[in-house]
Formats: sequence, C-alpha cells, structure tokens
Amino acid sequence: MKEDLKNRADVNKLVLSFYSKVRKNEEIGYFFNNIQNWDEHLERLTDFWETNLFYTGGFRGNPAIAHAKVDKEHNNSIKEYHFGIWMNLWFQTIDELFEGEMAQRLKDNARKMSTHLFLRIYQSRTS
Repeated sequence: MKEDLKNRADVNKLVLSFYSKVRKNEEIGYFFNNIQNWDEHLERLTDFWETNLFYTGGFRGNPAIAHAKVDKEHNNSIKEYHFGIWMNLWFQTIDELFEGEMAQRLKDNARKMSTHLFLRIYQSRTS
C-alpha cells in the first residue's frame, strides 16, 4: 500500500517525478523546456503545491500571469488539449507514488486550477 503525502519532501518527490515526465512529453514538453533555471523553477513549483496542499503560505507568485506569458511566447497556442495531457500525467504520477486524502486533494485542486488557468489564458488573449 502506498502512503499519502505528508510533508514538503513528498511534494518535492511528486514535483520532480512529474516534471521529468512533462519535459519528455512530445506534446507539451516544449512549453517547459526553455526554462532557464530548472532547479529554481522546481523549488517554486514545490512551494506552490506545498502551499496548495498544506496551506503553508510559502508560495509567492501569480500562476495565471505566468501561464499567460508562456502562451504568448508560444503564439497563443496553448489549448485545452494541452491541459488534458498535463492532467493525465499529473494523475498518473500521483497514482504511481501516493494514495489517500491528500493525493486526492491534489487531483481535485489540479482539476479546478487547470480550468481557471485556461480561462485566464483565454482572457489574456483578448485584452
């Protein structure tokens, strides 16, 4: 039986495994592979998901602005399809590593967030 996520180390393990898959994925990897400092970016992503899961408050930033910027850098080409691939990889990675209430919360939060981020990307194209 797998354990549930309990702390930052678990979140970091998830983030590292997940983004390793994302970067190799032919359909969405190119949105991520031009990040200059991956170590720093992975720390920020760990901060984000740790805050999202455990309410630690350690994350500072605006994911909607960051995603709209990436979309603009890629000629407004991010589609719902890309979010679907991201979600499938996210769920797959969670299921490989963890199970329990916190794992489910990360899935539920990612579903809500993906909808919100895509809508914000779409809105940014018209403003």
